[in-house]
Amino acid sequence: MWLIDSHSHFDAPEFDADRDAAWQRARAAGVAMQVVPAVAADGWDTLRAVCTSHPGLFPAYGLHPMFLDRHRPEHLPLLRDWIARERPVAVGECGLDFFVPGLDAQAQQDYFEDQLRLAREFELPVIVHARRAVDAVIAALRRIGGLRGVVHSFSGSPEQAAQLHRLGFLLGIGGPVTYDRAQRLRRIVAGMPLEQLLLETDSPDQPGVTHRGQRNEPAFLPEVLAVVAQLRGMAPEAVAAATRDNAVRLFNLPANLPVSLPASA
Repeated sequence: MWLIDSHSHFDAPEFDADRDAAWQRARAAGVAMQVVPAVAADGWDTLRAVCTSHPGLFPAYGLHPMFLDRHRPEHLPLLRDWIARERPVAVGECGLDFFVPGLDAQAQQDYFEDQLRLAREFELPVIVHARRAVDAVIAALRRIGGLRGVVHSFSGSPEQAAQLHRLGFLLGIGGPVTYDRAQRLRRIVAGMPLEQLLLETDSPDQPGVTHRGQRNEPAFLPEVLAVVAQLRGMAPEAVAAATRDNAVRLFNLPANLPVSLPASA
């Protein structure tokens, strides 16, 4: 049994002190691949270097809505050049965040829609951040059209989940589902189509209940797997296989292990 972490910021400074050890822990836990989305143009070089030096890591390039102060209009044509040259597995992380105060909503919308157009142009999936903004995200996806991807760390309603499924979008499920208080999310996970489900950590953020207050890391993904399997009444091996296959299809990842895993995995 092996897993794909569909959303890990493994290039983040929080991993600078022990990135190699964290990568080894992930492998020991059976997490053979990670999709690593960018947040800002000034981090793309580091992201590329981290993914190049750690087998099984696959980059996505984009401009995250929470980092508007680091974005410039010229970063959009630069992003197009990066995508054309680097051929990442996705465009992102991009999207809308109406939760954090002070973020310019129109600027977010402009950056988001321009990135959606790039994803459509290059026929790449898009990794979407949608916090207190799922309806606006759905409206943008419909407006641009011809898209596929994932809304990561999904926190919307069952109706919104169904709308995203009809648009061809998967949902990324991570640490929040492990908390008992997340009853609406748990009901969605229990009943959503299996082909819409991806597992993620969002490392170093959003740890599960077992690691509350700690830095999250890809090695903790099996905790998410266990809860999702329990909620769906399925064997963990079956959920692991299905979510792995979903990630392979969406991101065009290798269907086989990029590196051999330790026997304990």
